[in-house]
Formats: sequence, structure tokens, C-alpha cells
Amino acid sequence: MKPQFIILTLLLVNTTFAQSAFPDFLQGTWKMENNDVYEHWDKINGQTLKGFSYKIINGQMAVSEYLEIGQRKNELFYTATVLNQNQGKGIEFKLINNDSAYVFENPRHDFPKKIVYKKRTDKELLVHISGEKQEALAYRMLKQNGAVAETDTSTSNPNYDKALAEKLGADDYGMKSYFLVILKTGTNTTTDKAFIGESFRGHLDNIGKLVEVGKLIVAGPLGKNENSYRGIFILHNIASLADAEALLETDPAIKNHLLAYEIFTWYGSAALPEYLPYSDKIWKLKP
Repeated sequence: MKPQFIILTLLLVNTTFAQSAFPDFLQGTWKMENNDVYEHWDKINGQTLKGFSYKIINGQMAVSEYLEIGQRKNELFYTATVLNQNQGKGIEFKLINNDSAYVFENPRHDFPKKIVYKKRTDKELLVHISGEKQEALAYRMLKQNGAVAETDTSTSNPNYDKALAEKLGADDYGMKSYFLVILKTGTNTTTDKAFIGESFRGHLDNIGKLVEVGKLIVAGPLGKNENSYRGIFILHNIASLADAEALLETDPAIKNHLLAYEIFTWYGSAALPEYLPYSDKIWKLKP
């Protein structure tokens, strides 16, 4: 697999990766020099940046990968999730140096194995990508005032509601990152009906609690399938993968291994949670 990683640099202050490790200048849109490839980044919190790379094709945005820079246990990782590759799983590169340049490395990956970034100015980044045998790549990325001009009526939205967008945490494209969870049959094969019933009652109760605290916006079962997939969750307002996994462990069916899960970063409309007030007005019977 040789995904085309399009990289931005990161200004790091020290190896403890304090909040200043995620500078405001990284937010916004960047363009590869002499190539119509863009990246857009948003600061989610003091420990996480999320973004995506894309091209503009026939006036439409074509996203190629989703990106994240995040801290775990005082270590910083760059994660790229390339569409239609690696079964939707991200590939991580760990920061190993942050002196004059910032080096992320994954020696087990085929290409790239090492990504080196150097900030020249607030408007210009130098990027170097290398592997063992493949030819190295080096290029500049330039800060843009915007991928498309806000005054361009063919691309800007005359109905844009800034207050609503800020309330929902939307980026310039009305989107945000979520965690998509696919529930599947777990490893516990018990036949204890009372235990199973109690666990799944707790599962349903926990769904309601997560909705109430604003962490779960979609939940529902899947039809019978050969993959033993049972249902889906979409989680939001979660700072990190570790936080999402900890939240899932509050579900008794998951905790008791009657259900297992796969989890992915998902990029979708920031307006998705707005359907919830209506969902409480259309049911007649509780499940």
C-alpha cells in the first residue's frame, strides 16, 4: 500500500506537548505548491487537531483522506486515514524529533516511513517524505486565505448562519469529526438468559444516558449479516479515541463481552445532532 500522504507541519514547543503544541496558525487551509491539492485543519481542543486533504474537481470537493494530530501519554502522533485503503483504519506516525525540524516515523509502514516537516514562515512549510527504497518526495505548502473565496457566490452559502455553525462546532464546510462505532457479537457465549437480559437492558438504558449527556447522536440495530454486525453508534463531542473507548465500556453488554465493537473516525455534517429533538416526538412505544 502506498497512500499519498499530504502533510502539514506542526510547531512544537517542548517534548511534553503542552497546549501550545497546537498553534492557531495550523488551522485553516493550505495548498501544495504547483499542485491543486489542499488541506484544511481545525483545532478540536488543546490536544487534538483534525483535518482532511482534498482536490477541487469540476467545482466539487473530492476528499482523499482524513487527518489527525493528537497527544497520547505525552507523545504526539500524526494519523492519516486514506479513503478506500487499509480497511478504513488510520496509519500512525510517532513524533521522534522536534529540534530544527519535526520528524514523524513509522518504521513498519512501507511508504512513507518517515515524514519530516520544517516551518519556514507562518505562510510556508517544507515537507520531506521518505521510505527505504521508494524515491523521496519534497515540496512546499502555502497558507491560503481560503480554499475558495467567501465572496464567490458560486461556492459560498447565502444561507450561512454563523451562530448556528459555531454552536454545532462546524468547520467552513459545515462538517465535523465523529466516532463511528460498529457493534458486533462479542466473545461471551453464555446461555444464561437472566444475565443476557440484564446486560441488554443495561445496554438500552446506557444508550439513553449517553444521549442525555450529549455524547451519542445515532444508535440502531443492523439487519442479519455474515459479519455478525449488530448495530451502530455515532459518538460526538469526544476528545480522543481513548475517551471514546472508555465511554463504550460503560455499556454493560460491551463490558460483559456480549457485544464487541470496531471504531472509526467519521467526518460528517455538523447538523446531524439537530434531529434529536424531533426523534423524541415520534415514538409511541419504548423498545
